[in-house]
Amino acid sequence: MSPLARAARLAVLLLLPAYASLAYVVVPLSWRGYHQIARRAPRSGCTRTAEGISGDPLNVAFSGSRAEVLAAMTSAGWHAADRITLASGWRDAASILLDRPYPSAPVSTHFLFGRPQDLAFERAEGRSPRRRHHVRLWQTDDGSWIGAATFDQSLGVSRFTGEVMHHIDPDVDGERRTLFEDLRRAGRLVRIDVRPAERGTLEGRNGGGDRYRTDGRLWTGVLVPLKATEG
Repeated sequence: MSPLARAARLAVLLLLPAYASLAYVVVPLSWRGYHQIARRAPRSGCTRTAEGISGDPLNVAFSGSRAEVLAAMTSAGWHAADRITLASGWRDAASILLDRPYPSAPVSTHFLFGRPQDLAFERAEGRSPRRRHHVRLWQTDDGSWIGAATFDQSLGVSRFTGEVMHHIDPDVDGERRTLFEDLRRAGRLVRIDVRPAERGTLEGRNGGGDRYRTDGRLWTGVLVPLKATEG
């Protein structure tokens, strides 16, 4: 190895811990402190990130039990995302770098109603989770579900924190349509009700700084009861 190559390798080894500390500790803590001091609420009609930044717009909902949601998504070819752990994080990174399948790769944590997502599903576009369809869901007080469906089109870094993350396709309505088409083909939808999302937003940036656009409508899928599919 040449002296120049050794110097470059050493520089990378020295810079990596500094980058990790800055992107994953210092900057996120700064964002959290900013939101606490400024008391600035995230954009209405959106999820929020752990740093308190406005996340993805709410564009989907379901009427059905937890078991019916799980059954419907599985039938449609979507996989429940694993929890974020050290093991799942390493597996996720290896699957992306080596282009290996990981159909249940973890997704980042977003918040709604003061809590993280109750369920998250995904469907890879290709071998690895580098490109994937995904949706986060929260159960509401009345037992229904509401969430945000987006398509991860590339890998990059957050424009707010510098963390490694996925960047979404701006057309979130296209992802909503893909999700409901998958459920329709699987025979899991009774009907789709469409209404304006409460305090919905038409365009903006999500928690990674990606632009999005939407018609501001909430598609609610009424799911086929489990008894009907078991009969």
